[in-house]
Amino acid sequence: MGCEAAERQYAAIPVRVQDGQLQVMLITSRETRRWVVPKGWPEKKLNARGVAANEAFEEAGLVGTIHKKPLGTFHYYKIMPTGKRLPCAVDAYLFEVERELEDWPEKGQRERRWVSPSQAALMVAEGGLVSILLSLASVAVSDEG
Repeated sequence: MGCEAAERQYAAIPVRVQDGQLQVMLITSRETRRWVVPKGWPEKKLNARGVAANEAFEEAGLVGTIHKKPLGTFHYYKIMPTGKRLPCAVDAYLFEVERELEDWPEKGQRERRWVSPSQAALMVAEGGLVSILLSLASVAVSDEG
């Protein structure tokens, strides 16, 4: 995915500390059931971090704190309903999960699963996202949970 213009999206990388171990939540995409992170398109009323946090709520039922700076950017092709491949650049923000809701807007449409960052890296398809997930070992997350 070289120099073609990419559509911008914003993602949350939901994390928690469980028994001293960092975990990442992955969710399934609605159409292809691949493992992904919550992400969405820019919205007029929200900044990039707001979009990412809102997607974590809508897609995974998560409430928490989103970090100010992106962990990184990854690229992928979104397959549109027409079959067209749309290149996307996704800014990924660390999202420290404070609450997991029992009910949320897309509950019936997705699965969610907590895994280690290395396990998450094996489950996702986007190479740039793999790198971001593997970099989590060096990220400081508060261990209050």
